[in-house]
Amino acid sequence: QVQLVESGGGLVQAGGSLRLSCAASGRTFSSYAMSWFRRAPGKEREFVVSITQNGGTYYADSVKGRFTISRDNAKNTVYLQMNSLKPEDTAVYYCAADRYYSGSSVYEYAYWGQGTQVTVSS
Repeated sequence: QVQLVESGGGLVQAGGSLRLSCAASGRTFSSYAMSWFRRAPGKEREFVVSITQNGGTYYADSVKGRFTISRDNAKNTVYLQMNSLKPEDTAVYYCAADRYYSGSSVYEYAYWGQGTQVTVSS
């Protein structure tokens, strides 16, 4: 069992930056692929970015060049650095984990956090 806790959300002006963190419980964090998803008001949850167990990354086109995912296995934490934020980035951001899947399907991840709100004002 893995428990995920997101933090770092908040209110920021367009063009600003935020760094989200997702802390995972357990001693096998390094064996999980980690991802970030988001759900904007009135929309379905959508894939943002993933990082594999060996550090490979995969970004949604909408965030390429602006967001960066990283992981610190010693701290059981995955990070999402978000730069050049836009109002359309406003959403609840969720962390997800899975041992065997690192793609963009919301249905394949075994573990989810509760989410953290990011609001970007224009």
